[in-house]
Amino acid sequence: MRWFKASLLFLFVSPALAVEDYILGGGAESDSTDGLSGVVFTDVGLTDKTRVSASLGKSAVSLPNGIDLNTAYGDVGFEHWFDPVGIRMEVAYWGDADIFDSLDGRGSFYWRNDKTTLAANMEYRDFEFDIFRNDVLPGQDVRFHAKGIGASANFRLSDVVSLSLRGMDYNYNVDLRLDSNRRIIELLSISRLSLINSLVDYRVSAGLGLDVGKRRWDFTYLTWRGEVDGSTTHSATVHFLTSMGGRSDIQFGLGVDDSDVYGSVTFFSVFLYFYGGS
Repeated sequence: MRWFKASLLFLFVSPALAVEDYILGGGAESDSTDGLSGVVFTDVGLTDKTRVSASLGKSAVSLPNGIDLNTAYGDVGFEHWFDPVGIRMEVAYWGDADIFDSLDGRGSFYWRNDKTTLAANMEYRDFEFDIFRNDVLPGQDVRFHAKGIGASANFRLSDVVSLSLRGMDYNYNVDLRLDSNRRIIELLSISRLSLINSLVDYRVSAGLGLDVGKRRWDFTYLTWRGEVDGSTTHSATVHFLTSMGGRSDIQFGLGVDDSDVYGSVTFFSVFLYFYGGS
């Protein structure tokens, strides 16, 4: 993780240089199962067509069997717009190095104008699972990977209304469907923060945004199916963003998950955004 921290340090101090613009932010999310996550991030415009970004996050959740899971996350991204097409590339780390983690590569090719953005998205995930130690494969780590392909679209329907659609489908090189008496089931999620929620078969979302002066409402519906157990989760979230004056915003989020595995879970988030530039 040292290179993620170094990248973040560079990006946080780079606004002091002659950059086009930048965003600094951070926030936290808590849910009704006592799960907690936090993240800090930055997005820097090196020119009017080139941007770099990075983030660091951590989450914690306690399972009913007494296991406490602490998950780390970090990513670094690069984007360039050639007008009217652009590319975005990103590398990310996610997970608990003692149990289950992944190193991810993501790419996006998009076309956009003043009202529409259409994108083709790809992802490669390299997983390492240690949960089988002293069980199925004593003393060995289990390695496997997944390839994801999808698409997204954003439409500015009017001066105040926007619509977003996104979908991603994953193919794994191993069969992850397991019997209910396997120890891996102990990691089945009690919330969206649990490790097993990273292994999805597909993910689809739709969002509606409303701009009202310096305030913005976002309504999002998201659904995904788990690759391990075939369970389905439906999620609905509302976000409210408002100006704090000057170059800063605050955003509140409230949502609920309805899962075949962990039932109904409510979550709440708060994020701060700071803007600047030359």
